[in-house]
Amino acid sequence: MRQHLLTLTILFPLVGAVVLAATGRILSDRDARILALITTLATFAVSLLILRDFDTGFRGYQQVEAVSWVRSLGLQYLVGVDGISLWLVLLTTFLFPVSILASWKVESNVVRYMIAMLVLETAVVGSFLALDLLLFFLFFEAILVPMYLIIGGWGSANRVYAAIKFFLFTMAGSAFLLVAILFLYARSGQPGPPTFDLRLLTPVAAGLPVQTARWLFLAFFVAFAVKVPLFPLHTWLPDAHTEAPTAGSVLLAGVLLKVGTYGLLRFNLSMFPQASTYFAAFVSILAVIGIIYGALCALIQTDLKRLVAYSSVSHLGFVVLGIFAFTQQAVTGGVLQMVNHGLATGALFLLVGMVYERTHTRELADMGGLASVMPVLLGAFLFVVFASAGLPGLSSFVGEFLVIAGTFAVSHLFGALSAIAVVLAAIYLLWSYQRVAYGPLREEHRHLPDLSGREVAVLAPVLALLLVFGVYPKLLTRSIDPATCAAIERVRSSQTCADIGSAAVPAVAEGRQP
Repeated sequence: MRQHLLTLTILFPLVGAVVLAATGRILSDRDARILALITTLATFAVSLLILRDFDTGFRGYQQVEAVSWVRSLGLQYLVGVDGISLWLVLLTTFLFPVSILASWKVESNVVRYMIAMLVLETAVVGSFLALDLLLFFLFFEAILVPMYLIIGGWGSANRVYAAIKFFLFTMAGSAFLLVAILFLYARSGQPGPPTFDLRLLTPVAAGLPVQTARWLFLAFFVAFAVKVPLFPLHTWLPDAHTEAPTAGSVLLAGVLLKVGTYGLLRFNLSMFPQASTYFAAFVSILAVIGIIYGALCALIQTDLKRLVAYSSVSHLGFVVLGIFAFTQQAVTGGVLQMVNHGLATGALFLLVGMVYERTHTRELADMGGLASVMPVLLGAFLFVVFASAGLPGLSSFVGEFLVIAGTFAVSHLFGALSAIAVVLAAIYLLWSYQRVAYGPLREEHRHLPDLSGREVAVLAPVLALLLVFGVYPKLLTRSIDPATCAAIERVRSSQTCADIGSAAVPAVAEGRQP
């Protein structure tokens, strides 16, 4: 069993979905919820075994599982984990049982809803673990269908429009990805058998003509930039978040967007290091624009959920900026920010959903004074606001600080602009909290209930991790650091990680190939 932990983590949710599909007609809604919860908890338990067996000092892929399918065509099942994908898998398997609990009050088509959730978990975990590009593409595309169904089937009034927009944007980006993968596959067979193995395609990509590598970089980049989403490809995200059910928003912000940033780090940097350096200034400019633009848009929102959606555009810009700074501080900070954003923004969406269930509004103008009737809920809300704003001692501070510090080594301008966005984040988060918690209380809100036992069970583990990862970030960085150092060395293969910060300044700032 220990030799197949990665496969079990991928398959458990899928098996649960098949069982639900086969027994859905005889299961009650309550039984379907319990089965889905047990399945996701079991998956999380298996992912903890992956963490237990993980060697934090090893840079390469671990616990690799390979099964050949059609050897002559290079088709195989190939999965593995490193310090980057490890924590994204753990984040995914942690947030899914939380989301199932948060969905306990879903009443319509419960079996189908839980099936969609479990299939989505398999697709996301598979995307983080796949080391075969065709397998990755299949998982990457498989994310679309259940997420489309969750938004379109259980969302708000404009859910169909938001679901279609999400689907079309992501599908358009995926077309570029597929063409690039097939091109690399064809080149890998000259001479010898073709392959989709990432480890074997990396030297193939390194041997391509410079212009060809740049075009392939752009094809991968567009697919992942849509998923992040990076400015100006972000327009689908506010609609999707606003119309999705609470659990859909938690998973969209918590794990689905991370597939895009993970793809940039895993594939763009590893396979096209020279092209990554060439386009670094361009990508960094887009990231900084996204950071500032997302923060400014959040400042003017009147819908609380839409405000949190735009905050994601800003926060994920930090991740992209960190990745393309090519300093170990910044890249490690970017990976930390992926995990911490998933927890903090996921918690914000949970709390927004809980407030909406009670007040039946997301408009800030229709709220006010809720802290007087729901002190525990609003206390938790304030804690998460502080975490998301990057308060020292809470999780987001470490990632943002490392990204800004690492970026300053590359560009003082980019570092300063990203630091300004941190101040803007504190402004819009605290302003929105003040509008919700304080001021005159509406008459219809005087008897609203505080957190239930189920809601405490949903929030408590997330809030605990926001504190633990803020106080003791080494829990993550000791396994992330070797993997990020290896990623940087692929970009700067002739230098050590310690030299990268100063050496990267002229190349990245000018956007030229080193």
